[in-house]
Amino acid sequence: MVSLEREQHWQTILLKAYALLMNGIDMDQAWWIKLLPDFIRVRIEGRHTLQKVLGNTGWLFADKIVRMGVGLFVGAWIARYLGPAQFGALNYSIAFVALFAPLATLGLDRIVIRNILREPYNKASILGSAFVLKLASGLLTLCLTVAIIYRLRPDDTLTHWLVGIAALGLIFQSFDTIDLWFQSEVRSQYSVYARGVAFAIMSPIKIIMVLASAQLIAFAWASFTEILIGAVGLVFFYRMSRQRLSDWQYKYKQARLLLIDSWPLILSGLSIAIYMKIDQVMLGEMAGNGVVGIYSAVAKISEIWYFIPLTIVSSVFPSIITTRNVDEKLYYARLQKLFSFMVLLSLSLSIPMTFLSSKVVTLIYGEHFAQGGAILAVHIWASLFVFLGVAQGPWDLAENLTKIALLRTSAGAVINITLNLILIPKYQAMGAAVATVFSYACSAYLLNAFSRKTRVIFIQQTKSLFFFNTLWRTR
Repeated sequence: MVSLEREQHWQTILLKAYALLMNGIDMDQAWWIKLLPDFIRVRIEGRHTLQKVLGNTGWLFADKIVRMGVGLFVGAWIARYLGPAQFGALNYSIAFVALFAPLATLGLDRIVIRNILREPYNKASILGSAFVLKLASGLLTLCLTVAIIYRLRPDDTLTHWLVGIAALGLIFQSFDTIDLWFQSEVRSQYSVYARGVAFAIMSPIKIIMVLASAQLIAFAWASFTEILIGAVGLVFFYRMSRQRLSDWQYKYKQARLLLIDSWPLILSGLSIAIYMKIDQVMLGEMAGNGVVGIYSAVAKISEIWYFIPLTIVSSVFPSIITTRNVDEKLYYARLQKLFSFMVLLSLSLSIPMTFLSSKVVTLIYGEHFAQGGAILAVHIWASLFVFLGVAQGPWDLAENLTKIALLRTSAGAVINITLNLILIPKYQAMGAAVATVFSYACSAYLLNAFSRKTRVIFIQQTKSLFFFNTLWRTR
């Protein structure tokens, strides 16, 4: 009986989908609601804001899930081909550039989205000014990273090239300004299309490169090409949305206002980049590329899940900002639910991975990376604090507490560097994993208790650890 009902249910969905295809689908409308079972559909029909958030989140999740699966498969194939030493050299260069990436993005992303929501009539000058700032800073960051790596490793020509190619991508990431407009409109499907096409083109090419025994530097060029194709795709879909880049305007006053608001986020971004990537750079300098290769492979498995909180928060960010101005009690109730949900998600990942880590690493990367299993069992617990920290981000911005966020992340970076200096010489990759987890815990959670302004969030985060009591009782 149950099997028959299930078959009828899927037949109904297929018939609805067929009818939609025959009548045409407007991708800007919540067409997917018509495919839902009736008992779910009736709960969200007519709630247009909720529909946009759910639809936007769905597109982002679908994009990330596909990237997670295919990307991990292709990345593992590349890692097996290159081996720990060469794979470590490639990831060292990526981590090195990532340390300086916040200088290229200028911490503008959420500022731009917030300002467009507040002042839609100034959209052209906001987007134009942000684009020019990002383009100029991308060029300067490229020069800076190449100069520093040359100074740090004067005789390592291969690393110079790897770092230079990775940093070149920062220039074309200025076109991510288009994505910020799509986010403000809750229409992230177009960004998904653009990056999905780039990913779909380059993934099989990378596999062909492995089969053709390509040189290490070719894989760096392949990653850059994917960024370039993604930028072209964003421009294409922006024009398809009846928008024109020629309408953008650079205004000195607007650029100045953006930088005044964003400079704490630039420093905060640098701090975040340091305590997220400095471990790989320090391992490369203190333990060698082989250790970096094993550690970076493990970190990819652990960090691949970080898209979950970023996707959720990017979709609910506009509604949280709006709620704050209407009902403060509801505002904090929704934040509490968000924190509790993040804890539930992170624990559902961390607990199973702790016990399956060795098997997972060996299955994905092979025996050459087997010693990374114990490292993954520790590193995966950083996700708990990453999820909480990402959920706090909109609150920091809405309450204009970006300077406190800067102090918090800066302290986390200092703690991470200090622990790495102490632990890496003796414990190598395991020491870096312990340093990462503890520094994340301090920055995203524990340090909130030391400021009167953030103590309310520390209390909410603590309550969220007992999510069974808070998740379902919160409005």
